[in-house]
Amino acid sequence: MSFHRGNLVAALFFFFAPILLTTPSNADYYNEPAELVDRGTSVYKGFMADPNMEWFQRNVSQARGIFIVPQMLRGGFIVGGSGGRGLLLAQDGLSGKWSYPAFYSMGSVSLGFQIGADASEIILLIMTERGLGAMLSTDYKLGADVSVAAGPIGASAKAQTADILAFGRSQGAFGGISIEGAVISPLVDWNRIYYGKSVQVFDIINNQSVTNKQAEPLRELMPKPGKSSQTLGR
Repeated sequence: MSFHRGNLVAALFFFFAPILLTTPSNADYYNEPAELVDRGTSVYKGFMADPNMEWFQRNVSQARGIFIVPQMLRGGFIVGGSGGRGLLLAQDGLSGKWSYPAFYSMGSVSLGFQIGADASEIILLIMTERGLGAMLSTDYKLGADVSVAAGPIGASAKAQTADILAFGRSQGAFGGISIEGAVISPLVDWNRIYYGKSVQVFDIINNQSVTNKQAEPLRELMPKPGKSSQTLGR
């Protein structure tokens, strides 16, 4: 019985594998870092104008870093995969100055009988030094190397305690966002292309030694030190 079931699962996997493999590449990604920054700017504005994101809007100023994934693609049958590219900005603890963006990939694989596909907008609020420090590593896994929790939604939502709080908006068939186990890794080539030279994530985030004027509209949206966040588009 288990043999026939195994054969059935294998057959279904190989039948739907082309669909799985082409789903991300068709909708993905952005051709260059500047496009990702522009889209990330729009996504952040959307979160700040969304009435369901009141906790986010009130508390984003408490974040040490903000990681924006404008398009997290997810799709599959039996094996569900997800992937996206994102950008991180971090706030200097002393001056309150926000860094320019560092680029990352974010991906994970989940198992289960799933049918459908979606594209989600995700923002991670990095709430602790531990969470921000993890972003400087070669790669790390959410929920394993640092604690992650779903971000509170709604005006009466209660605060969560975690290194990273995850907020997402999705219109797809899955109807929910799970990033537990997602792996985040720096995009070395994209950081080099965007800043015109070889640069490490530490230089972008901690030393803040590189700049690119194209990211100024996004940096201007970042919360100002000592001020509560303002909602856009109201």
